[in-house]
Amino acid sequence: MRLSFLEPLYAEPGPFASVYLDTSRNVEHPDRAIALRWRRLRESLSRQGSDRALLNALEEVVGADTEVPGVHGQAIFAAHGTLVLDGELPRPPEHDSARYSTLPDAMPLVTQHLPEIPYMAVVVRYGGLPTAETTGWVTLEAETGTWPASIVTPGERIHCGVVVATWHRTCVRLGHLLDERARRAHADAVVVGGDEWACNVLIRRLPRTLRDKVVRVGGRTPTDTGRALLEPQLDGVFRGRMAAHDRELVDTFIGRRALHGPMTEGLAATVAALQRGQAAALLLNRPPGSSLRLWAGSQPTQLALTEAELMSFGVRAPREERADEALVRTLVGTGAELVVVPESELRLSEGVGALLRYADAGTLS
Repeated sequence: MRLSFLEPLYAEPGPFASVYLDTSRNVEHPDRAIALRWRRLRESLSRQGSDRALLNALEEVVGADTEVPGVHGQAIFAAHGTLVLDGELPRPPEHDSARYSTLPDAMPLVTQHLPEIPYMAVVVRYGGLPTAETTGWVTLEAETGTWPASIVTPGERIHCGVVVATWHRTCVRLGHLLDERARRAHADAVVVGGDEWACNVLIRRLPRTLRDKVVRVGGRTPTDTGRALLEPQLDGVFRGRMAAHDRELVDTFIGRRALHGPMTEGLAATVAALQRGQAAALLLNRPPGSSLRLWAGSQPTQLALTEAELMSFGVRAPREERADEALVRTLVGTGAELVVVPESELRLSEGVGALLRYADAGTLS
């Protein structure tokens, strides 16, 4: 998973206010419910030391996502009286939270983007007889996205209406159009739902490379929800699945581990690699809990297990920070990726490892 979408968070130094808030609109009087939640979080931030300018900057955007229907949430970050980042959450946070700290509390936003699978969803509708000799229309809607963020930020949608008598021929042209869109999105899967006959005709005429990625799904296929096309079916298709790109990184790690190639494992060795800007990707069995701490300086690579180690590097006034906050900043600052891989797929020493850009005599193993 690439974390470039978090770069605005680290353009300026902190301290930061980080807010995670349920802004669902599937309840009675949603604006009133959101206002009550925000009031509690505002009071908490005030007690933590946030000034009025910072609180007002946050309040301007709390609940402003009125165009997003259904269940969802907001992640909002501000510093020095200015909004820094406002992101939609495909799922409400387990608990509303507000934190005022030196580094932004970004890991919950990152985990809401996992497994970050690029895909294409296609819905085909036809209400007539399963033959090309009858009258009527076949309609097709297609949308690319990245699961699960696309639940609340759907991509551009294609709408097509085709006379049923020409459906067989038109599917060839549509197949090339869909293939172009899927390639542009680097789609791992093409999820297709709708009328069985019309879907079968379309799938048989897709280019081979695209047809091999098709996953057929059943169930209701509403297209006017304002959320991701085929949202309920996508959840079933992608639950427990890794993005193909992340899977490639895991396979590379396993291969390098077997051949003693450029990789490292364990907390001390991985932190050392991050200090040197060696890590191309950080692998975790699970995101760190809030109790794990690391020492950090003002720069992304100023990271260590102990205060003494950082001070030996000439870092003045190092701070003890939550490991998840410090790690995300380092990954963004060094352009490294993040892969969360279940232990059932790959058990890492101390739950952490890294793929390295290079290895030299200073690399710990």
